Amino acid sequence: MPKVGIIYNSVKPIASRIAVELQEKLSAVGWEVCLTNGIGGMLGYSKPESPVCHTPIRGLIPPGFDAEMQFAVVLGGDGTVLAASRQVAPCGIPILTVNTGHMGFLTEAYINQIPHAIDQVIAGDYEIEERAMLTVQVFRENTVLWEALCLNEMVLHREPLTSMCHFEIAVGHHAPVDIAADGVIICTPTGSTAYSLSAGGPVLTPGVPALQLIPICPHSLASRALVFPDSEAVNVYPVNTPRLVMTVDGNGGCYILPKDRVYLERSHYVTRFIRLQSPEFFRILREKLGWGLPHIAKPTSVELP
Repeated sequence: MPKVGIIYNSVKPIASRIAVELQEKLSAVGWEVCLTNGIGGMLGYSKPESPVCHTPIRGLIPPGFDAEMQFAVVLGGDGTVLAASRQVAPCGIPILTVNTGHMGFLTEAYINQIPHAIDQVIAGDYEIEERAMLTVQVFRENTVLWEALCLNEMVLHREPLTSMCHFEIAVGHHAPVDIAADGVIICTPTGSTAYSLSAGGPVLTPGVPALQLIPICPHSLASRALVFPDSEAVNVYPVNTPRLVMTVDGNGGCYILPKDRVYLERSHYVTRFIRLQSPEFFRILREKLGWGLPHIAKPTSVELP
């Protein structure tokens, strides 16, 4: 019996309704369906009084989800897609993402396209696009306090009403650099169109084997976004006396103290997106973010006599 997964955002009534309907339809034609909530992919927060909140990366895999699952349908917005990627990436399960949210930058299909999309996937008429992920870990001496898979970005920033942050950041074998800013972002090419873009970073196409380091509101004209190979691991050392806050994919994270170290490297896990047509990144940039749209009339060509 073939197996399929459904991950949905239970906060949205339409996603919950479609999840149940889809489960019934697939079960009726002989599929084993594993239904789970996207909340299971949400990351927890550690607290100063109990800093160790260590859920192993593979601990987020939902019951019944494994490498034998042919694909999973994700019903929600970009936040649900980010959560689902952490749930299924360790098993290598491809995901068909359906937008029930707003922007839907990471989604492939809309609600009215579900029947055709499911038929197309079952028929094997699709491509797989792999997106790089990061492994993010927080160390205190040799103890892992917290870890997670990251598809978009890691952000390390100050709490409200605190002063500027100071960081020492070592990329690969290179000498550490000092950055004074409100915070720093380290992102994948997928994350280059998210918080990084708003902070002034460049857009990277998904196939570029690179990461970005972006200071947030740096206190220096020389501190600008840096693009470097994703083969380089990164260590971030906060040197502030107050604690800082780290978030991953805009979701969960932990407090970071001066004696802590944030370690990032490209994960050997990837997010496998099902594409119903050949991926066209520039089209998505144009449709979702307005990139490359003409804002003035093009000059007409004039034939010379």
